[in-house]
Amino acid sequence: MTAQTPPLNDVVNHVTKRIAERSAERRALYEARMEAQHRRGVHRGELSCGNLAHGFAACGETDKGRLKLMNSANLGIVSSYNDMLSAHQPLESYPEIIKEAARAMGSTAQYAGGVPAMCDGVTQGQPGMELSLFSREVIAMATAVALSHNMFDAALYLGVCDKIVPGLFIGAARFGHLPTLFVPAGPMPSGLPNKEKARIRQLYAEGKVGRDELLEAESASYHSPGTCTFYGTANSNQLMMEIMGLHLPGASFVNPGTPLREALTRYAAEQAIRNSEAGGTYRPFYKQVDARAIVNAMVGLLASGGSTNHTLHLVAMAAAAGLTVTWDDFTELSAVTPSLTRIYPNGQADVNHFQAAGGMSLLIRELIQAGLIHADIPTVFGTDLTAYTQEPFLEDGELVWREGPTESLDADVLRGVSEPFAPTGGLTVLDGNLGRGVIKVSAVAEEHRLVEAPARIFEDQNQLKAAFEAGELDRDLVVVVRFQGPKANGMPELHKLTPFLGVLQDRGFKVALVTDGRMSGASGKVPAAIHMTPEALDGGPLARLRDGDVVRLDANAGTLEVKVSAHDLAERELGEPHLEHYHQGLGRELFAGFRHLASGSEHGASVFGGFEADDLAQQAGQIHDEDA
Repeated sequence: MTAQTPPLNDVVNHVTKRIAERSAERRALYEARMEAQHRRGVHRGELSCGNLAHGFAACGETDKGRLKLMNSANLGIVSSYNDMLSAHQPLESYPEIIKEAARAMGSTAQYAGGVPAMCDGVTQGQPGMELSLFSREVIAMATAVALSHNMFDAALYLGVCDKIVPGLFIGAARFGHLPTLFVPAGPMPSGLPNKEKARIRQLYAEGKVGRDELLEAESASYHSPGTCTFYGTANSNQLMMEIMGLHLPGASFVNPGTPLREALTRYAAEQAIRNSEAGGTYRPFYKQVDARAIVNAMVGLLASGGSTNHTLHLVAMAAAAGLTVTWDDFTELSAVTPSLTRIYPNGQADVNHFQAAGGMSLLIRELIQAGLIHADIPTVFGTDLTAYTQEPFLEDGELVWREGPTESLDADVLRGVSEPFAPTGGLTVLDGNLGRGVIKVSAVAEEHRLVEAPARIFEDQNQLKAAFEAGELDRDLVVVVRFQGPKANGMPELHKLTPFLGVLQDRGFKVALVTDGRMSGASGKVPAAIHMTPEALDGGPLARLRDGDVVRLDANAGTLEVKVSAHDLAERELGEPHLEHYHQGLGRELFAGFRHLASGSEHGASVFGGFEADDLAQQAGQIHDEDA
């Protein structure tokens, strides 16, 4: 803690220590493995002459000369570029910018490999969405493949959206001996106001406008290169990377195609070289990302009303770095973390408005001053996090950082800790005889946070659409969409439900959603108990529900229960899923093994197991067997 930094909040301190203590053996094994990788020295120095010749055969003569020597840094670039998706299209030019910057410092950079990037905005409500969550694992593995050539002294990770950054992070953690920078692309300029977009969507759901008007509204909202501007998983990713110190200060929300954006990309390459062993100051990922950094990400997510997807992703990301995070950690932090932003769907502003109101520099300043995040973490900038209260600017073409604003420029979008939008983070765990799940209430009005009503059971989101159109849902009800977990069908987002549920709520009915599927940061005003675990396919209680069962969801109390006795619920037969149509077509058959291996939601819905935790458990089992 620096001299100017207030003491850490007691709960934040307690949760951080608990994560560290809970993870002590696991984290020690992780660090030992990273240290062992580091001890091998400059990695291309380990390659045979034939290996090395293959590794630089396509390079120009200058780069070849430098790569033959072992006293300069070689950066590995891993990118999620494609030119179909707006968030990733700007990354096309980044490798050349990075290579030029590296050459100017007497070093080199190589495009190590690409990772896939799929868009939930394109696939929502479609079969392709069932590949979405597991694309995180594919990205992590593709990152490992890209870096497997062992040619690199540091790595730059180019990615933005939903599963891409978590996948890159997991891959980076397993190559934690390498200095690491994450390099974002930035949000597209603001388009159609979010309130108007939501209005058109609901009118379309009611059949009051046609597809032409809907498409026009959507096109005016998503209209140019850059990340979507609402505050969903993609922009939550950027916030978390910055508050963990893995971005340059102020890099998250600079629009693409601007001189400042290019200057930040160039500086990222330069800083990665400085952070390498050849650059003189070795700052590897594994020494930067510890329990403090993960807690910072959690608090930042809660303070900003970020995506519920990160109750899955952060658990899996932490695990890759030898840390065990639970949903109870989120709940305890949420209780002391005030809501400081109103960004759609939690308000009408978008991330460009947030940036203009003070952005990350002001948010980080407020959280540090309140003792809610760890200011003493090491960062890729070569400082602690207190430097992240600065913002980047161009002065005569040179990149400089200046102190950011000390007060919000728009209190409807971003506020200080002294007058928050709400005293808590608006995310909590629900517990009860239906299992455990999470709920985001930051966009849910107080009068809608308690719903007790008969259940209507669905096993496919298209079934709900048909029931809505048939007029069967015009009443108080709890919609249950089950067999949507990771083992069942890959845990797709259920955004297709949002307009219909919103219409029912607007008609004056008490409505809630309960599902073992996902409903991320794009979800809004209808209370949604999501990520329910155990999932229905694993024999979870949702599989025992019947139409008409009275379900009570109390977001404020953190409870979710069905009004059926424990004996009667246990005596019921499990519902029989019909999943065949989820498992074939559009590549879904290729992911059968992933579905089989997936862990439960509270363990990150990951196919990788527990990394070091599994090894420790296996060792303990062997010792027990020997003692027996």
